[in-house]
Amino acid sequence: MSSPDESENPRPEPAVNGAPAEPASPDRVFRSGAGIAGGVLLLALGAWLGGDALLRGNGMAPWLALAAMIALVPLVVAYTVRPAVYANDQRLKIRNPFRTIVLPWASVDDVRASFSCEVLSGTEKYQVWAIPVSLRARKSANRRQARAAASDPSGRTSALAGADKPTRAAADQAVDDLRALAERHASDPAAQGPVEVRWAYEVLAPVVAGAILLAVLALVA
Repeated sequence: MSSPDESENPRPEPAVNGAPAEPASPDRVFRSGAGIAGGVLLLALGAWLGGDALLRGNGMAPWLALAAMIALVPLVVAYTVRPAVYANDQRLKIRNPFRTIVLPWASVDDVRASFSCEVLSGTEKYQVWAIPVSLRARKSANRRQARAAASDPSGRTSALAGADKPTRAAADQAVDDLRALAERHASDPAAQGPVEVRWAYEVLAPVVAGAILLAVLALVA
């Protein structure tokens, strides 16, 4: 789920009152490997079917295929490949299908995962698409914990084996990590500021254009 070695190039923070601010720390990245793999397969299937229609289709078929690809390819990318979470010592950056939310740690009230992963900030609630919650994985992790506790009530064997932390589902572990970062850095001067929300117009524009083109072609055909 998480990729600690992956990071965006940290940008130096602007100077405050003439003194250089603390540089941004490397990002820890959380993404869904299964979602990316599914997106790549869907894109490959779409390229195969759409390419075949473009090259071998007759009449309006190539144009309809082109319009459908313009509208659907950005949607597939938005829901599978695009979602990611970037967390460093200053802020939490959530990249969802159509929005990017940047929350300084001081603005994060809680990170939780019930049926989906959510970040609470004041009266706002932001879904985290990059960390899908699997109830099946959670139940499996709970069963492993129960078996480990039953086989070793004292916990000494687990401690000696270096497994002093209970097994957690991937989403729950990611939420624990983000919550720990929020608690650790909420009072840092570099982690203050308002929440920023930006719409992903680079995704929305081709989707709207493709949908309009598809509708026009469907009426003309």
